[in-house]
Amino acid sequence: MHHEFTLITTIAAALGFGLIFGMLAVRLKLPALVGYLAAGIVIGPATPGFVADVGLASQLAEIGVMLLMFGVGLHFSLRDLLDVRRIALPGAILQIAVATAMGIGMAHLWGWSLGAGLVFGLALSVASTVVLLRALESLGILDSMNGRIAVGWLVVEDLVTVLVLVLLPALAGPLGGKGAGGDTSLWLAIGKTLLQVGAFIAFMLIVGRKLFPWFLWKVAKTASRELFTLAVIAAAVGIAYGSSELFGVSFALGAFFAGMVLRESDLSHRAAEESLPLRDAFSVLFFVSVGMLFDPMVLVESPLKVLAVVAVIIFGKSIAAMALVLALRYPLNTAITVSASLAQIGEFSFILAALGISLELMPKEGQSLILAGAIISIAVNPLLFKAIEPLQRWLRANSDAVRKLESSPDPLAELPMTVPHERLTGQVVLVGYGRVGRRIADELTAQGVHFVVAEQNRELVEMLRRQDQPAVVGNAAEPAVLIQAHIARAAVLVIATPDTFHVRTMVETAKMLNPAIRCVVRTHNEEEAELLRKETGGKVFLGEQELAGSMMRYVMETLEKKEHAH
Repeated sequence: MHHEFTLITTIAAALGFGLIFGMLAVRLKLPALVGYLAAGIVIGPATPGFVADVGLASQLAEIGVMLLMFGVGLHFSLRDLLDVRRIALPGAILQIAVATAMGIGMAHLWGWSLGAGLVFGLALSVASTVVLLRALESLGILDSMNGRIAVGWLVVEDLVTVLVLVLLPALAGPLGGKGAGGDTSLWLAIGKTLLQVGAFIAFMLIVGRKLFPWFLWKVAKTASRELFTLAVIAAAVGIAYGSSELFGVSFALGAFFAGMVLRESDLSHRAAEESLPLRDAFSVLFFVSVGMLFDPMVLVESPLKVLAVVAVIIFGKSIAAMALVLALRYPLNTAITVSASLAQIGEFSFILAALGISLELMPKEGQSLILAGAIISIAVNPLLFKAIEPLQRWLRANSDAVRKLESSPDPLAELPMTVPHERLTGQVVLVGYGRVGRRIADELTAQGVHFVVAEQNRELVEMLRRQDQPAVVGNAAEPAVLIQAHIARAAVLVIATPDTFHVRTMVETAKMLNPAIRCVVRTHNEEEAELLRKETGGKVFLGEQELAGSMMRYVMETLEKKEHAH
């Protein structure tokens, strides 16, 4: 009996070719995702030979987007989102406006309508959260300050895009496409969208924060690993689908909030581990499906247009974002990291392009150019992250404007003169005020120990100063930041930031300014812990090791109590 195995064929081809081309890319010192994109082009309809089902591949890719966004939600708390709101909210909205204006300008030069230019510009303005997560995870900076800002920025972009996707059909008529225009339908669409998104967020924060962690605990009590894994995946996909059907938000945004509320549970780390293999497999399907949509002929027929699109994605909106971050008084490293994060486009761009064509707003050529820009920018993006440090050094050495910005007086970069002298002698200098840093600060306060916080997040520094806690903004790897924290008179340097990239520099600077300083460092990697012990000579705390030690101490204390009782 003959059966159609389209789904199995598509998955087998996508994963098989993805593996082959991914290995080839790694051998050529390129990111593996370049190989996945190439695999998609090979099994796509634009190239001869075997052709996989594009529709099925796109649906599988949606599951990949859901699981990846669920994963980032598990690492990204509501507090993290609120911590970066003052840079992510204005930054994302202004950057979308600038990139959209660039797209409209290009479309006008090519003779397209205003509606076509608007859709085209919006598609170029929205970066892919999936691509960003892969880049941040590979660099190990997802939990760093810069990583949280970049993710928060893209979450705001996703929220704006959800609004655009709902409003575009109502605006299609006035913009020259097909659709019921008119003020009434437009204002109704705006009101309905705001109500839906608001209702969804309220539901997830009020009901979801209690219900889903409770449900996960109930499943965990069954002691069945497969049931727990099933519960995690069902929550990710089910909530994403339900949020789309009931509240009209995207799958990606629904999955992100699902992860964010599940993070409230103590089982969030286990949930992240259990869903990781599936997240990785489906993320491959996402990149392969992007490659399948691409027609290489656009590179031959419109090479100058493709170059213009790539220039806007990689340089135009990135430079605009960099200027905005610097204008908000954040350090150069943060500005360049955010710029690199935005120098690509992905899943939402494809959705916008497809909607623009269905509403007859944008020509078919626009979709081909967007896909070409996406593939090239996604392939180049990992290389841009590698260029962050060299570019930072070059800008500091060759740009007067950057040097002026960095040297301009920043009230948060200097401790107020009103801080009493006794609080700046024999104090603890605490680098990082994240989840670990906050707990250390609370214990120091409870013990009556004076300390100064060095933190890159301006909002946190402002909050600490309002609480009369000495704090300075900046990267503690820079001598000026430690000098302002009065490291020369400090007793202990505690490095509680998850970003261990600059730890050696921090310790070296501290010991140069204060040879008697004692250093305490946190890390999550055994090899890194051993290296830091040798190179810094400080006390290094490894997360798993400390947890095991605390548990063992409790066990021994319990056994001793039982012995005494007998």
